[in-house]
Amino acid sequence: MKMKANKMKNYKVLIQSLILFFFCLVTVNAQEVLTIEEAVKIALENNYEIKIATNELTIDKTNVSIGNAGILPKATASIVDNNSIINLSQIRADGTINSLDNAKNNSLNYGVNLDWTVFDGFRMFAKLEQLKELQKQGETKLKLTLITKISDVNALYFDLVQQQQQLKALDSTIVISNQRLTLAQNRFTIGKASKLAVLNAQVDLNTDKVTLLRQKELYANTKTLLNQILARDTKTDFKLVDTIIVDPTLSLPELTRLAEKQNPQLESLIINKRVAELQLKQIKAVRYPTVRVSTGYTFSDSQSSLGFTTQSSARGLNYGFSASLNLFDGWAQNRNEKIAGIQIENSKIQIEQQNLALNTQLATAYQTYLTNLELIDLEEKNEVIAKQNLDITLDKFHIGTITTLEFRTAQLNHVNAKVRYSNAQFQAKLSEIALRELAGNLIF
Repeated sequence: MKMKANKMKNYKVLIQSLILFFFCLVTVNAQEVLTIEEAVKIALENNYEIKIATNELTIDKTNVSIGNAGILPKATASIVDNNSIINLSQIRADGTINSLDNAKNNSLNYGVNLDWTVFDGFRMFAKLEQLKELQKQGETKLKLTLITKISDVNALYFDLVQQQQQLKALDSTIVISNQRLTLAQNRFTIGKASKLAVLNAQVDLNTDKVTLLRQKELYANTKTLLNQILARDTKTDFKLVDTIIVDPTLSLPELTRLAEKQNPQLESLIINKRVAELQLKQIKAVRYPTVRVSTGYTFSDSQSSLGFTTQSSARGLNYGFSASLNLFDGWAQNRNEKIAGIQIENSKIQIEQQNLALNTQLATAYQTYLTNLELIDLEEKNEVIAKQNLDITLDKFHIGTITTLEFRTAQLNHVNAKVRYSNAQFQAKLSEIALRELAGNLIF
């Protein structure tokens, strides 16, 4: 009777499990399938840091103009109207005295003036070139932001894939632990096993469930972080492509060549050196004379209640030029040129420093990449062996020829082998991402 009751109980558990499985299957099918390409696309469209960098680049582009460099003339229109009511008293040369209370006086001047610096030692042209270089600097900053965010998206995405694979491994071990518990209970019922075996099986099953819950928590939190980088609702649910494909063909010489050509940080330092050189050129321009021309057309009208001239008006064209040359400024010019020269030298040193750091990072990251590729092959073989060992152990456990401890050891070895294989793939993918990021060729 007890055996029939246990069979009925197991049958009910099986039915409930099947119903839960199909329910979960329908739920998963309704979720969004997020590929890495789609995740990158969403990040490029939504990420806040990318939007800010794009706006800053727009500012840099707007600043590139001949007017901002000082090449164009400046035209101004002005109007001045002065009025007064005063008490006047005048004594003329012949002794005549004139006086008037509340005398009204007013003057009106208006016109248009044009000022143009026609020569400033070529400073304006150096300024224009500097503005163009600053635009390139903004493009480099945007590129660095894009590569950094794409790298972050890739790392989090494949971290989720790895965690998803580990969840499957833990699900499979719980299935086996359930089978072990059921078998132990059945053996205890018929008197072929002790209560201790049942309790051990129950403890191990609970331990597996705790591990699974912790892994689910980590998986859910990582999903939230990925949604945050994608700048969308953090509660958005999705499922992933359950594979990690690592490119095994990366070459260190090719990566080094690409890095020297398009690494954003190195590009930024090269542009900084060019900006410093143009700054020195602008400073040296002060040694040359500055020539300005001006012209304008003015109108004036004035009225006075007392005096020889009670009303006057004038209008006409004015024009002229001015030239100035700095003869002595307390050796400030020499000091400024020296400082600008040191800044150029510092820019050169920073480029050399970055080159060395870049080559070092590439070399170490590439060695890690090669090691991780070897670990993938090794852990894949280990997983196959662990699976074979578990199958043999499971068969022996069913017929009662091995101990519970031996079975548990084989079970944990299989789970750990799957986790290590998944982690080896993930670490190799991270190495690939890091190398492509350093080389500046992460695909947008």
